[in-house]
Amino acid sequence: MSPARGPDGGTPGEGKPRRFGLRRWLRRWVWRLALLLLLLPPVLTLVYAVVPPVSTLMLGRIAQGLWVDRDYVPIEAISPHLIRSVVASEDARFCAHAGIDWAALEGQLEALGEGERVRGASTITMQVAKNLYLWGERSYVRKALELPLALMLDAMLTKTRLIEIYLNIAEWGEGVFGAEAAAQAWFGKPAAELTRTEAARLATALPNPLVRNPARPSAGHVRLARLNRARAAEIDPHLDCLPQTLLAR
Repeated sequence: MSPARGPDGGTPGEGKPRRFGLRRWLRRWVWRLALLLLLLPPVLTLVYAVVPPVSTLMLGRIAQGLWVDRDYVPIEAISPHLIRSVVASEDARFCAHAGIDWAALEGQLEALGEGERVRGASTITMQVAKNLYLWGERSYVRKALELPLALMLDAMLTKTRLIEIYLNIAEWGEGVFGAEAAAQAWFGKPAAELTRTEAARLATALPNPLVRNPARPSAGHVRLARLNRARAAEIDPHLDCLPQTLLAR
């Protein structure tokens, strides 16, 4: 007795194993991709502990054939004035937290709940996480992803390495990345020779590097740099996580 056939002439259920097999294959590869994405940041962080990293923004420009100016230098080749100014401007509690400034984050969440303007409460470590592993456009999704990545970076890298990476991947103009390229582009000198005033102008340009010109600052930029220079002069007691030899040069 021949088996019953369906409307298309095939036996009932014919082709289902193939569909189930394809679904199982897709599910397997989705899980593998998810595992790869989960493991990629810690693996890259181990590499970046010894190898100069590049940011996603730099990679994006390179992929588009756009100009990128970056000369990675060790922290010892960067002026201590710039180290002080950047920490004073971007993350004064850099040495006190483990990647996330929870007090600042809580304050910003309260401000958001009250309808006030939120500044982001990003630490230097969170900005390193964004620059290395995420995208530039602001969103709550990106901010949520920054948190675990910042905790991971702080646990795996020293504070000295974190500030060195940040100063070498920060954007300081169109296609200008890192302290050395910025010092050469804006002041025609190595990063090691930056003065207090030049360092303050560079540090206060970071929030808006495509608009603020450290070499020809606006009146508002000059005021910000003046405030930053005063804060940087008093930041040393809060930099106990960095070798004092870096600051005594």
